[in-house]
Amino acid sequence: MAPSLSAIAQKADPPVFNVARATKKMYKAIYQLNSDDDKKIKATLKNIQNALDDPRLKGKIQIELIVHGGGVALYMKDGPYQAELEALLNKGVILAQCENTLRERKIGKQQLWPFVSFVPSANGELIIRQADGWAYIHP
Repeated sequence: MAPSLSAIAQKADPPVFNVARATKKMYKAIYQLNSDDDKKIKATLKNIQNALDDPRLKGKIQIELIVHGGGVALYMKDGPYQAELEALLNKGVILAQCENTLRERKIGKQQLWPFVSFVPSANGELIIRQADGWAYIHP
């Protein structure tokens, strides 16, 4: 009589886990934010900070945060995120805003922090960065 599947599963050794190693000289990641929800904004900022703090990636990562749609709230001067944005900027994170969103929402560039960069479209930026090998992250 053949052993049951549960008997085989109990005898099998658990798979060996090997943590990913950062063997490349440089890694690139683009994070997308298209929500004005404070929890999503904070989660995105935290995710970026976690990547920057990962000891495997120290000095080996370039990050861009592309914002569009409701995410424009992150970059508004009247918003509460200036300190977090400046901290990321000081760590080399590119902070980019979709110009389509600004036109559609009738928001002037002067309403955003002066350290924000602009791209014609967030979708175009995502397409180009991914084609160039950037990891795409949408928390």
